[in-house]
Amino acid sequence: MQKLVDLLADRLQSVKEVMPWDMEEMMQKNPDVLVLDVRERDEFDTMHVANSLNVPRGIVESACEWGYEETEPELVRAREREVIIVCRSGYRSILAAYNLQLLGFQHVYSLRTGLRGYNDYELPLVDEEEKPVPIEIADVFFVNKVLKDQLAPTDE
Repeated sequence: MQKLVDLLADRLQSVKEVMPWDMEEMMQKNPDVLVLDVRERDEFDTMHVANSLNVPRGIVESACEWGYEETEPELVRAREREVIIVCRSGYRSILAAYNLQLLGFQHVYSLRTGLRGYNDYELPLVDEEEKPVPIEIADVFFVNKVLKDQLAPTDE
């Protein structure tokens, strides 16, 4: 049985990652870059990269094809564009990037460190009204919130 870290390591053999500063540079050089946020809608609404497209990880494969209720036309048309996939920590984005490559996307990247690292680099995030989110608010939002009962049991 594989663990999540093993699955991610396997997928990373064919997924390109970019650091937050690389993403910033790519977006400045190419205004046609599509930032695809694969977090859930409530996460996205709280804060996201300005002008990004939200398609939750659970529907990304059907959203990039015509003929489904989840179809996102901008994503379907993005097969030749640079697409940077983001999530909270960089895990969901790796899995989404891997699958988009299988589905014919040519220039796909996963944001290493996720939006946590993007925020640590103090790059701008906006709320659902596209208003800037203060860095202090973002810092609180991205704090790791693993609860005690979510940790592996220890022998006592």
